[in-house]
Amino acid sequence: MDPLAFSAPAERNKQAIMEELRTLLPEEGHALEIACGTGQHVVWFAAHLPQWTWQPTDRTADLFADIMVRIGEARLLNVQTPQLLNVLADAWPVGHGRYDLIYCANMLHIAPWACCAGLMRGAARHLAPRGRLVTYGPYLEDKVPTSPGNLTFDAALRAENPDWGIRRREDVQTVARAAGLQLAARHPMPANNLLLVWEQAP
Repeated sequence: MDPLAFSAPAERNKQAIMEELRTLLPEEGHALEIACGTGQHVVWFAAHLPQWTWQPTDRTADLFADIMVRIGEARLLNVQTPQLLNVLADAWPVGHGRYDLIYCANMLHIAPWACCAGLMRGAARHLAPRGRLVTYGPYLEDKVPTSPGNLTFDAALRAENPDWGIRRREDVQTVARAAGLQLAARHPMPANNLLLVWEQAP
């Protein structure tokens, strides 16, 4: 049997992110993950936040079989079968409809800039009252020095694909505001990443 797809960064950051989620979230709820990748995050979160139900999604089904193996190995009953979801679609095919948490890690810098607007519009449609969108990853920020590692990473991303690159937090906020969301919290994370919390604007 082939080894499961594995993300070393996801393995390193899953615990730190989960600890932040614990401080942000109520005891129970429904969560939608965008760009679930290998499934390492959703399996870890579901195991440690068992009163939550989790719906992983991604743009392609390439890793869905691996995610199902991970869910089975962890004997989790609170993770639903992965679904296809393209953030640019006008309608997201999500069964639950409204979510207390929409979670998206490490997507914005490896996707066209239009995907940021798609994520914000979709989150605004599908967040439950008092629900939160949480995004995680590297960001550039005005008046905040960028680490040498992130500068090198940004250059490498843009060299690989001109549509990619680390996004300015302020630009993301502008797009979020146009969709009806506001930045509620900014949490510095290890390895020069940020965890950003977005809520419906009043």
